[in-house]
Formats: sequence, C-alpha cells, structure tokens
Amino acid sequence: MNHSMRLSMFNEHCKLKLLSIAETRFASTLVMLRRFKEVKEGLQQMVISPNWALYKEDDLVKAMSVKQKILDEYFWEKIDYILFFTAPIYEVIRMADTDKPCLHLVYEWWDTMIEKVKAATYRNERKALHEKNSFFDAVYRILLERWTKSSTPLHCLAHSLNPRYYSSEWLQEDPSRVAPHRDVELTTERKKCFERYFSNEEIRRSINVEYASFSMCLNDFGAIDSMNDRFHLEPVMWCIVHGASTPSLQSIALKLLGQPCSSSCCERNWSTYSFIHSLRRNKITPQRAEDLVFVYNNLRLLSRNSSTYKEGITQLWDVGGDGFENLGEESVGMLDIANLSLDEPSLETTLITGGDIMNVEVE
Repeated sequence: MNHSMRLSMFNEHCKLKLLSIAETRFASTLVMLRRFKEVKEGLQQMVISPNWALYKEDDLVKAMSVKQKILDEYFWEKIDYILFFTAPIYEVIRMADTDKPCLHLVYEWWDTMIEKVKAATYRNERKALHEKNSFFDAVYRILLERWTKSSTPLHCLAHSLNPRYYSSEWLQEDPSRVAPHRDVELTTERKKCFERYFSNEEIRRSINVEYASFSMCLNDFGAIDSMNDRFHLEPVMWCIVHGASTPSLQSIALKLLGQPCSSSCCERNWSTYSFIHSLRRNKITPQRAEDLVFVYNNLRLLSRNSSTYKEGITQLWDVGGDGFENLGEESVGMLDIANLSLDEPSLETTLITGGDIMNVEVE
C-alpha cells in the first residue's frame, strides 16, 4: 500500500501518532497493541471514510482486508484480552527496569505476577481456579522457563534477607504466605549461596547461626522496636539500625538489599556512549566521550525534576541516533535526544518525516 497516502488519512482522524517499535526490544508488541487501543476510534473512522474507498492506487484487496480487520470487534476483543493477561508481566518488567535496589523484591514480584496472570486467564475462560486451563498451563510453562533461565540463588538469598517478609503484617496479608526460612525452595537456594560465599565450614556455621537469630527474632532481634520495624522500615535502614549483632550477615544483607536486578541502566549508558562515539565521530577521544556521557546522563536526571516531565509531556528522547540521515524540520539536535525507556512517563508523540514512521527503540 502507498504508506504516504494512508498515513495522511490516518493523521486526519487521529490526534496521536503511530509509534513503530524496534522488534529487538522487550515488550515492543505490547507497546504497539496499547497504541492501537488508543487510536482505535481514529482507525475505524479512517477506514469508513470516503477517501479510503476512493483511493485506487494501491492493492484494493489488501485495503479491504485492513478495513475488515479494523472493523472486526472480535479483533479488538483479542487485543483487550492480550493486554489484560499480560499486564502483570509488563508491570514486573517496568518495575525491574530501573537502577533502584530491587533484587530482594523480584521473588515476591514473580509469585504475585503468576497469581495475577492465572486469575486473568481463568476469568476469561470462565473457569474455577481448581479446573484445568490449557492456555494458562502453556503461559505458565513459558514464564517458568524464563524464570529458570534468568533467576539465580542470589535472588532467593536477597529475598531471605529482607526483614519485611518475616513480619506478621506481611504474612497476614495472604494466608498462603510463609516466612522465607519455612520455604523449602528458598532454603535450598540460600544454602547454595552460603556454600559459595563461605567455603570454610566453621565460618559458614557461624553465618547459619546469625541467620537463625535473624529469622526467628532471637537475642537482639527479639526487641520490640526490631520486630515492629521489620514491616515499616526500608530493608537497608532496618539492617543498619538492628543488624549490628550479626556483622557478617549484616554485611551480606547491605550488599544484596542495595542491588538492582537489571542491567538495563548499564546498557543505556553503553547505548549513549555508542551514540556519541560513532563511525561519524570516531576521532573523539575516549575521555571526551566519557565526559559527554557523564554530562548527558546527569542532565537527563535533572530533567526529571521538571514539571513537563512529571506531567508526562516531555519531548520524546532518542529515535535511533546516527541511523537517520535527517530529523526533518523539527531541528532536533543529535545531543538533545536520548534513549527511550519503559520508565518514561508517556509515549504520546513521535517524529514523522517524509511519510515514514521512525523506529523508536524501547529498552
């Protein structure tokens, strides 16, 4: 089809712009489906307009097929269902896609996500939770395979050292919850970590004693403030305030409870470096490139305090760097744009030049 002409028709009926997502980035399909939902009304108005039927310069069979698909309510119902049951998965990806400490939260996020996906699929299938659901079984196998591939005993140890998961408040939120020291899988993985951390048997025995005191609220951990603060204080703060009686365990806990679970922040830094030091700028010195990356990332962090960012109207960041010859009449400088991320407030605009939709990489 003639994309320039169809794009002109689309722009007449839709305020938002279509956003083409690079296929190599995670959640790109979900981002596009969400955008389809936002422009649903405009798409339907476009295909029933006289211009759509009168334009004869492209494949009429394909144009008719597109019209039927857009006007098919069953097609939109399937999109709704996909977005509904994948919403918990997408939410976990967004929460993990940060440089904030969250390694100790991943295990709980995983369990909560599985329960939400299960509830969504069973509700759509109109089945009771004890009945067999072949679709959920297939989804669960995929998720479990992914979790098995990416998780490590370190996730379980970080979860086990989070004082919040031993508090009565957290355990009472869901009757099925158990404290980490009573969970067989967590206990097995935690022992693996301790064995790798401490090869000396005597030191490992000492660490196990410290962990027993921590998990069962023995000795100093049995104080009223220590027990009450488990649910209310941040894990790192709690370890600093109440963990001095177990110095070895405190040292490990402070390292793991302050650890992010994603390398995406590092990858963005590498992407920024490659954006600055490219084939066209290969004479720039490494130190100068490093300084530009440092300044650039700090300016980006400062911009998040602006009202435009908080209100979700900040201009789109990077759309591909040197991969594009011309950014059109918008006069956007190469160093005025940055990599788009799932933690951005909105995806409301995109740059369109010459009838082409620019590919936006979502990290």
